[in-house]
Amino acid sequence: MTAFHPQYIKDENGKKSFVVLSASDYQRLLDELEMMEDVQAYDAAKAKDDGTRIPASEVFAGIEAERKNAKV
Repeated sequence: MTAFHPQYIKDENGKKSFVVLSASDYQRLLDELEMMEDVQAYDAAKAKDDGTRIPASEVFAGIEAERKNAKV
């Protein structure tokens, strides 16, 4: 786990209400969250694996087609 250096803003009762992170800490947090989401998506896909495979060339062709449609 990456060490973050948060600062806290407290309300009038002394309760921590907000967290302030440096831009670099915030970016690292987002990067770690994205990595965790990728792992969860991989685990979910593996759990649903029925043995069916799609050739990579078909997958890449589909991605390129979606990109071209998105630009229109």
